[in-house]
Amino acid sequence: MCGIVGYVGSQKATPILIDGLLALEYRGYDSAGIATIENSTLKVLKDKGRVNNLYNLDGINELEGTVGIAHTRWATHGQPSKLNSHPHMDNSNQFAVVHNGIIENYADLKKFLETNNYKFFSETDTEVIPNLIHYYYTNGPVSILSDSKERFLGAVKSAIYDLKGSYAIEVISTICPNEIIAVRKDSPLVIGKGDGENYIASDIPAILKYTKDFYLLDDNEFAVINKDSIKFFDNTLIEHNKAVKNIAWDANAASKDGYEDFMLKEIYEQPTAVRETIGSRFYLGKKCSFDDIHITKEYLQSVNKIFIIACGTAMHAGLAGKYMIEHLCKISTEVDAASEFRYRNPIVDEHTLCIYISQSGETADTIAALKLAKSKGAKTLAISNVIGSSITREADYTIYTHAGPEIAVASTKAYTSQVVLIAILSMYFAEILESTSYAEIEELKASMVDLPSKIEQILDDSSKIKDFAQMVYTEKDMFFLGRGIDYTVALESSLKLKEISYIHSEAYASGELKHGPIALIENGVTVIGIITNPQLVEKSVSNVQEVISRGAKTLIITNQILPSSNFDYVFNIPNTHPLLSPILSIIPMQLFAYYISKFKGLDVDKPRNLAKSVTVE
Repeated sequence: MCGIVGYVGSQKATPILIDGLLALEYRGYDSAGIATIENSTLKVLKDKGRVNNLYNLDGINELEGTVGIAHTRWATHGQPSKLNSHPHMDNSNQFAVVHNGIIENYADLKKFLETNNYKFFSETDTEVIPNLIHYYYTNGPVSILSDSKERFLGAVKSAIYDLKGSYAIEVISTICPNEIIAVRKDSPLVIGKGDGENYIASDIPAILKYTKDFYLLDDNEFAVINKDSIKFFDNTLIEHNKAVKNIAWDANAASKDGYEDFMLKEIYEQPTAVRETIGSRFYLGKKCSFDDIHITKEYLQSVNKIFIIACGTAMHAGLAGKYMIEHLCKISTEVDAASEFRYRNPIVDEHTLCIYISQSGETADTIAALKLAKSKGAKTLAISNVIGSSITREADYTIYTHAGPEIAVASTKAYTSQVVLIAILSMYFAEILESTSYAEIEELKASMVDLPSKIEQILDDSSKIKDFAQMVYTEKDMFFLGRGIDYTVALESSLKLKEISYIHSEAYASGELKHGPIALIENGVTVIGIITNPQLVEKSVSNVQEVISRGAKTLIITNQILPSSNFDYVFNIPNTHPLLSPILSIIPMQLFAYYISKFKGLDVDKPRNLAKSVTVE
């Protein structure tokens, strides 16, 4: 959940490294640092706090090195501090390392190194890595090699062999001052190919402005990078070739483009993201197209259970998907938190289809759950926004959203794109199985095609949500209610508010309110109700009346004609098919959370303690 960058070329490395870190701050922002090679010596500058602090460090402007690595941290081992910041060096100051991930056996490795007279200065797990590399360079079996480059790579390989856990690692050394060695396991790492210069980063957007040609490093694969070449080696250090991928993302997507915050920009990009996700899969009057995953009618008929597994916002998209799949396909569907799924010995076999949702494609818990299901014989399907990400390489099938880069930590356009894609997948399965009438599927498609313009209508009316947010932003507790598929939106709405405003909020299925939670309702508490299903209007309104009678003030998000009532505020959204309602009803709730955070003066894009891509368990 940290961000790492590397550069090797002919330009000064420092401006490129800091620029890359700024683009990766959604991965972590507790501390930051860079290491460059200056006249055959390592120079490390780092500090606690945001990446921008690096500009104020003494000596930063004097760095002239053209090879360097950099890191922005989300703390796991050791509190945020200058000592715990990356990069870390070995005791001899010959090797510098940046690392994303967790070394689970670092305590044992630290004891081993201490018995060999190595000293440690930080509380981090990472500091064992450069010292292990130095140990193997000077004492290990690679010491018999005469070539320093071979010894360097061999020492890194030997050190990596000792590590247990997850990692993406970049190493530079005064021994080979013109190259960077990179390796990964269960943490993302991409290499950007330039002309006389090359780049490394945790995520594509960090270096997208410099190149669109990328190598996606695989688990246990090593790369040796200099300004003119990139060589790849397997875990036995046998060299092999690797195909380059051209990524067609717009570099401007990683900039604010005139918006005050990335989150606001990404909220307003949802009509385009939804339109492109729809357009990639069907046109009116034609069947949904998923030819790239080759799922047959015979296979779907053999499936007796579908699991949707994800974390956080992606899991809420999966909850909406459950309603769609069960209604259209008539297949029992369960939704699980990835962190729970793998530890409860799930009943999974060859008759189970497991769908995994991850915006980044690097979510550690989700990837581990996928591997478990495959080991039990289930087919696996990944939904991701990142081409070539870890989850897409592990899954049997992969389908992609078309959200483009999402920079803000709190997900918005990735969520709506995920819900849209699951809806199309559900229709595709239903068409294969002939489990739903042609007329209903065509009605659903027609409603889906109208979604982008209806999202635009909501965004054009956002001032009403802003006004309500200004009235309630000082509150400490809020509650969200919904029935059926509206409950999934209540869960996501509550999460958005927690993430970026730090207001305690809870979401409840409306019918469960009287079974305990209503005890929390008192005079002046804000309750937000979501009502979009015409079959549940009367019951939902009755549930909201229960909180009004106990003094709550209410905001209702709806596209239904409601019986006259004493709601404080009603925000009307366009009507659509009930299965697609989460794509519209979440938009005002995203804006609500955004405006409350702004009124509180918080950092919308980088909420405390959170990171965008959760690559540790």
